[in-house]
Amino acid sequence: MSRTVRSAVAAALLSGLLLTSCAPKHSATHDGAPSSGRGGSSGNSASGGGRSGGPLPLGPGPQPAYRVQRQPPAGSCHYRYSPDKEPLPDPTCTPGALNPKVTQATLDSTICRKGGYTSDIRPPTNITNREKAANAKSYGYTGNMRDAEYDHLVSLQLGGDPNDPRNLWVEPPSPGHRPNSGPNNDKDAVETSLHTAVCKKQVTLEAAQRAIAGDWTTALAGLGLGRK
Repeated sequence: MSRTVRSAVAAALLSGLLLTSCAPKHSATHDGAPSSGRGGSSGNSASGGGRSGGPLPLGPGPQPAYRVQRQPPAGSCHYRYSPDKEPLPDPTCTPGALNPKVTQATLDSTICRKGGYTSDIRPPTNITNREKAANAKSYGYTGNMRDAEYDHLVSLQLGGDPNDPRNLWVEPPSPGHRPNSGPNNDKDAVETSLHTAVCKKQVTLEAAQRAIAGDWTTALAGLGLGRK
């Protein structure tokens, strides 16, 4: 091989090595997706939902006897807010979790059952009151606890897990709420509308669950069911 050819080969190999070493590297989370920060500090707006496309986790489902669940460390969770100042949970602390008993195939015997379903699986207040107090510290909520709802992000009527801490958060009152009047959040009406649509087979259960877990304020519009 001539000196000129050897020099050209060496230059090509060196160029390839430099290109490889300069390629961007991405850190990955436990599910292999590029890592991202926490949901942002209080006051950040959120659009497009808190989740990035992965399936919602399954919780343990209804239990014959519920136990108080450990909550995230104090101050580790941060509220987000929609453009209309509606509260949204931290997607890292509260991504949502599903009741494995509720599937598209079991709708008629679970959440769409005549006579109701959720009252049979709801944890008692002696459990949820203690969890709510701890979760308020997780989120740094300092408002009136009577006005805050210990909310299932994916509601029980949409197949959310009853007591998985990934599916529960202290939800501050919506804008315009009258102080000391108890929980009265706009999210509740969205949950009911989605439940009706699921039971009427207008949308799939999975679509409704993903929509409300991502951003409850845009869930109805995103599924073509009208505005909030």
